[in-house]
Amino acid sequence: MKTIVIHCFDPRASEIPQAVADYFGDEVYPGENILDEAGNRIGNTRTLFAVSNAGGRALSALQSVATMDYLFKVQNVVVVHHSFCGATAFTPEALVNEFHDHHHADISTMFDHDSLAIEHFEESIRHDVELLRGSPAVPKSVKLYGFFYEINSGKLTEVVRDVPA
Repeated sequence: MKTIVIHCFDPRASEIPQAVADYFGDEVYPGENILDEAGNRIGNTRTLFAVSNAGGRALSALQSVATMDYLFKVQNVVVVHHSFCGATAFTPEALVNEFHDHHHADISTMFDHDSLAIEHFEESIRHDVELLRGSPAVPKSVKLYGFFYEINSGKLTEVVRDVPA
């Protein structure tokens, strides 16, 4: 594994990992299992690992980035947000207030306010790449990318690139 793609768990966004693999051109996704003589799965040819969560936000994926770096020495981390995302349908305040009203629990201090919703795609992508770059869970040598994916056309557009010299 050399690349992690962080994207939304919306089923309409399921093509994002393949779109990123195609964009880079040298990635293998979804790959094939490698079997030993006894037929046991001992590996996979995949070079790209997909992490999906609400909104495809980087904050929720930090543990996966640290783990995958430990196991595979990750080279690239890619954040992809997509059109018509459900995370654009509310504000952080509305989510916190709605949760409080329905469940009588205060979640306001549990999450990074700027990672709860997507109010502006380009800003949220830039925020997530900056969050990754500033996190001790992401090695400084890792190349970071942020993309926007248009659900209906399948078009992937690079928004930000943070590649160490």
